[in-house]
Amino acid sequence: MGYIEEATKDLYNYLPPLTRKDDFDAFWTMTIEEAKAVPLQPERTKLDYPSRHVHVYDIAYNGMDETRIRGWLLIPAFLEKTSYPCLIHYHGFTGSRGEPSELMHWVMMGMAVLAVDCRDQGGATGNGASYTHGFLGNVASKGVHNKQEYYYRYAYMDALKAIDFAAGQAEIDADKIIIEGGSQGGALGMAVAALDDRPRLAMVDVPSNSNLVCRIEGNHGAFGAVAEYLKRHPEQTDLVMDNLSYVDTMNMADRITCPVLASVALKDETCPAQMYFATYNRITSEKEIVIYPFNGHEGGGARQTEVKLAYLHKHYSAWFEE
Repeated sequence: MGYIEEATKDLYNYLPPLTRKDDFDAFWTMTIEEAKAVPLQPERTKLDYPSRHVHVYDIAYNGMDETRIRGWLLIPAFLEKTSYPCLIHYHGFTGSRGEPSELMHWVMMGMAVLAVDCRDQGGATGNGASYTHGFLGNVASKGVHNKQEYYYRYAYMDALKAIDFAAGQAEIDADKIIIEGGSQGGALGMAVAALDDRPRLAMVDVPSNSNLVCRIEGNHGAFGAVAEYLKRHPEQTDLVMDNLSYVDTMNMADRITCPVLASVALKDETCPAQMYFATYNRITSEKEIVIYPFNGHEGGGARQTEVKLAYLHKHYSAWFEE
């Protein structure tokens, strides 16, 4: 047995008890219906982008509520095709849709790309939701006292409605949707794959939002803010843990039907690999995971990008034929 096999053998057997409540499916069915009832009102404005080989659009749509979610839509004009597969990119915690140049490797693969902001983080997207209680540190504790108000209930629906936006674009083949992201973006990818059957593949790196009780207990990453919140409000501990169970991806994993390509890093203290294996081990669809034994939360970085490009070429090559 090699080093990585020996170091990870226990991870593949890690199955902490689920925290899923009896009304879990009903909660998400109602949430999706509520989000879908809000008109999408999609907009796109073409930019005068320096490269003539790609069309770049500044886009917006209504998320869970009427918060306008901002993003980029990139179309690989150099191929001159009538429709393209689409990769939807979800960013990491406190990030944003980024810059179009950061997405060009996917465009060069022959895909349209939709990159969207998370509300209330580092991009051009605000937050129109109202909250009946304060929060500490960051948005991971925002609305944590009420499952209907919790931040990630909104963020998951904003991410799901990105598929609605993509599917409504004339240049995009709605039957060829891929979702991709790292850290928080990986959590969004897992949640969307569980709650929507349209994605054909989920590629997620060092994913967050898994095994959340342990994340809070260990003060890992953004969910340290929930621990800080509970220091101030210990009487809410059971309530908060119950509310978080609805967004914990380990409780969603068995709902995923599309293939999953994941990666973790064994030195990651922000989103520890063990935490994600609580989700990964419950995925029943086709799956594959890449493990970086000496990397931290940066994960595999550019090397993992190469892995994802190679995976697409191997398993979806027919999508990219000229």
